[in-house]
Amino acid sequence: MIKFRISSRQVYAVVGYGLLLVFLLWPDRFASRYEYIDGEEIYDQLVRKTTKNVSLMRNGIRCDYSDVIEENVYLYRRPFTEEIINNNVKLGGEWYPEDCLPSFSTAIIIPYRQREQQLGQFLMYMHNYLRRQRIHYRVFIIEQYDPKPFNRAKLFNIGALIAMKLDYPCLVLHDVDLMPQNLGNLYACSQRPRHMCSSLDVFRYNLPYRGLFGGATAIQSNQFMKINGMSNMFSGWGGEDDDFFARLKNKKIDICRFSPQYSRYTMLKHRKEKPNKDRVAFLRNGHLRYHSDGLNSLVYKEVGYRLDNLFTHVLVET
Repeated sequence: MIKFRISSRQVYAVVGYGLLLVFLLWPDRFASRYEYIDGEEIYDQLVRKTTKNVSLMRNGIRCDYSDVIEENVYLYRRPFTEEIINNNVKLGGEWYPEDCLPSFSTAIIIPYRQREQQLGQFLMYMHNYLRRQRIHYRVFIIEQYDPKPFNRAKLFNIGALIAMKLDYPCLVLHDVDLMPQNLGNLYACSQRPRHMCSSLDVFRYNLPYRGLFGGATAIQSNQFMKINGMSNMFSGWGGEDDDFFARLKNKKIDICRFSPQYSRYTMLKHRKEKPNKDRVAFLRNGHLRYHSDGLNSLVYKEVGYRLDNLFTHVLVET
């Protein structure tokens, strides 16, 4: 029989490496580096406001959200990612619970171009996800039809104006490649604009920098109007989210985040857009255009408007 002798130094080395590995792989190891709203405080921070047609509904019983927030179920799994379960989504991608009166009405606005596979995955999962939150919501796909560089912020502006005309008090500006993982992250607006995806898997569930305000954000319509929306200047990848954050700061509007356990997202694989070579310059002089570049200067051509089974499709030329 062969005997192996392990010294105490070797034992300490193995334990040390093990602890280091746990430290490196632990998703929440940087969670305390930014302020966030704890789970028990989430509901009190939400703005209970709906569209007029929903507020006039007479079914009496208010929807209860305590179980959704407290249980914070992990939903990003089969079968919810593979098919729309019990599809009762209304034409145009709208849904509201019929057994209770929702407290929130939210427009989910998606800027889009040539991402068919991701769009299919998004719609399938998000309708499963959002209906379990018992909110009133509608999905808007704003598709850029022209061959110009993709202008994400401008598409958000277009979607916001359309949603606000339909009386939506809350806007969620959302990329098509992001999927929320936990159900307690209610798609409703908080009193302060909210960065919803602060724990993202491609960043190892860490927040790269505190000024990050993109991917998935929730903002009240009146706040979006107050800052004149987003800049229309950022064609191509990069810069528009930092400019968005700066606009909020300019109006002394602070942002918030939920606890990392509520803010976990996964990002679908995708090809990045070509970077905007002027993004740094636009950011540097952005403060000169806050009042002249945004919702009040928005120019576009609506090519098509259609109510699909799962979304409202707005086709535009920028």
